[in-house]
Amino acid sequence: MEQPIFTTRAHVFQIDPTTKKNWVPASKQAVTVSYFYDSTRNSYRIISVDGSKVIINSTITPNMTFTKTSQKFGQWADSRANTVFGLGFASEQQLAKFAEKFQEVKEAAKLARDKSQEKMETSSNNSQESGRETPSSTQASSINGTDDEKISHGGPETAALMSENDKLKTTVEQSNTNAKKLETELQTLRDSNARLVDALTESSANVEIWKKQLNTCKEESDTLREKIAELESQCEKANVEKERNSKLTVRVQELETELQDKEQELENLRKQAEIIPQLMAECESITEKLQAAEVKNKDLEDRMEGLQADIEDSQSKQGNMKGELKKFMDVLDGKIDELHEFRQGLSKLGVDN
Repeated sequence: MEQPIFTTRAHVFQIDPTTKKNWVPASKQAVTVSYFYDSTRNSYRIISVDGSKVIINSTITPNMTFTKTSQKFGQWADSRANTVFGLGFASEQQLAKFAEKFQEVKEAAKLARDKSQEKMETSSNNSQESGRETPSSTQASSINGTDDEKISHGGPETAALMSENDKLKTTVEQSNTNAKKLETELQTLRDSNARLVDALTESSANVEIWKKQLNTCKEESDTLREKIAELESQCEKANVEKERNSKLTVRVQELETELQDKEQELENLRKQAEIIPQLMAECESITEKLQAAEVKNKDLEDRMEGLQADIEDSQSKQGNMKGELKKFMDVLDGKIDELHEFRQGLSKLGVDN
């Protein structure tokens, strides 16, 4: 039974059988791709199934080569299936692991082929040796006579030689048949090798075409990046305009609010203007009262001036009185001093008496 030895997931493609240039998707999404080993046949296969459909059934031979055409894409040609398979992986690591496993399986297939060839060469050598021994036996039979004569004259030894001769003839016939089969298989391998060479040549040409397409895609990508940069700059300008418009909208709303406030003030002023005649009448009456108050104030000022003059006269009189009073006090002090001296003199006279 076949056993899976390695499994991964990838997008599967096949070369277009008509153009031999373009890739045709074999699966709509990533599918499971596995390496299988058949222990009975000592062979390896890559198998992938999408639902109930087998999209890859490729037996690996030592002549196959897995080629990395990009960072995440690889391919190999299968001459038996007469097609080229391509796998697109999600990452470079998955592609590297698949390529390493392909190389390992390829080396294992090569070892298996070498062992089978050694076995075939051993059997061929044995058949050739048996073929070389057959002429000697026929020569001996020709010398000793015919088979009937040998049987009649040789006895049981001759019968044993005859049976061995028959076995050798059968072995020679089998070796000839095996040699023809080997020649057929060798021719088949040569044809497969030629197909593989053609497929590799076509894949190399496809690689050149893909490189050109990749360069074209890169140029288009650069152009798109420039356009994206332009659009981003335009978007930035548009954002600036949007911010400006939002600021203007806020300013308009503020102005509308101020306008409403001014209209309210104007309405209040209009209401106040209706009261202006009454205020004017009150103002006239107040003016008359003010004039009367000014007249009274003037009279009061005149009285104040008279009172100020009287105060100044009384102050000057008080000053004169203070001067006279000071003089009187000085005289009084002198008199007191004289009186004191008089008392002292009286006391002295009393003491003398």
